[in-house]
Amino acid sequence: MPALPSSIIEPVWDQFSARLPPHPDAHPLGCHRPRLPDRVVVDTLVQGLVVGGASWRIAAAAGSATTLRRRRRDEGLAAGIMDQLASVVDAACDQMLGLALEDLAVDGGLTEAPCGGELAGRSPVDRGTSGRKRATIVAGNGLPLGPVVAPAARHDSPLLDPTRDGLERFTPVAEPPTVHLDRGDDAALTRERLAQRELVGEISPTGKPAPLAATGRWVIERTHAWTTAHKTLVWCTERRDRVIVCWLPCSAVRITVGRLVRAGWTRSRWDDRPRRKP
Repeated sequence: MPALPSSIIEPVWDQFSARLPPHPDAHPLGCHRPRLPDRVVVDTLVQGLVVGGASWRIAAAAGSATTLRRRRRDEGLAAGIMDQLASVVDAACDQMLGLALEDLAVDGGLTEAPCGGELAGRSPVDRGTSGRKRATIVAGNGLPLGPVVAPAARHDSPLLDPTRDGLERFTPVAEPPTVHLDRGDDAALTRERLAQRELVGEISPTGKPAPLAATGRWVIERTHAWTTAHKTLVWCTERRDRVIVCWLPCSAVRITVGRLVRAGWTRSRWDDRPRRKP
C-alpha cells in the first residue's frame, strides 16, 4: 500500500525526475550490480517521510539501506533538489490559488530528537529529554513557507527573523503583511523586530483567554497538524543539521501539492483524476 495517493506522488515525481543529475545506468566495465532506479529511491523517500521508519526497515524490499541513504540524502542534498522543488510548488500555488501573503501566522512546535545531534537541545516540557523546535510561517491559506529548526529550549522571539527570511523569495505585497502571533511573543522585543521588518503584528495578549477562532492563528495550528502526520519530523533520529533541514521542504511540498490536488478536484478534470475528493 503506498504511503501517499498517486495523485500526489506522480506530480512530485515528474518534477523531481526532471531535476536529477545525469548518471550512467551501467558500469563502464560491465560488472557490479545494476543501479537502483530513481523511482524506487523517491518512493522510499516518501515512505520514510510519512511512516518515519528506519532505513534498514524500508530497504527490506527495495535495496541496501546504505544505498538508499546515500542516494536520497547525500546526492539529493548536493543537487539541492528539494529546495528547487519547493520553489516550483510555491510558484504553482501562487499562480493557481494565490499565497495570501498579506495575512501571515508564525508559531513554533516541539519535536523529539532521541539521538541528539546538531540542532538538538534540552526540552523544557518533556522531562528534559533531547528535542528540537520547528518554527514555521504560513500564508493566510495555511501553506508552509519558511520553516526553521532550532534547539528545543530556544524562545520563539529570536526565531522570528530567520523565519521571516523565508519570504524573501516571494514578490513583496502592496501593503505591510499582518503577522498573527501567540501570547508567548507578547513582548517589546517582538514588537521592535516586527517594526524593523515593516510588519503589522497581531499578538494575543498575555493573561486574557481568547478562543483560537477569534484570531488568525488557527491556520498555523492546522498546518502543524498536517506536518505532524509526517512521523520522521515528529520523532527525528537524524543527527546532522543539513539532513534535518532537508526533510522540511519535503514535508512542505507534500502539503502544498495535496492542497493543489484538492482544490483542482473541484475546478478541473484530468485523465487520472481521483474518484473521491482527497
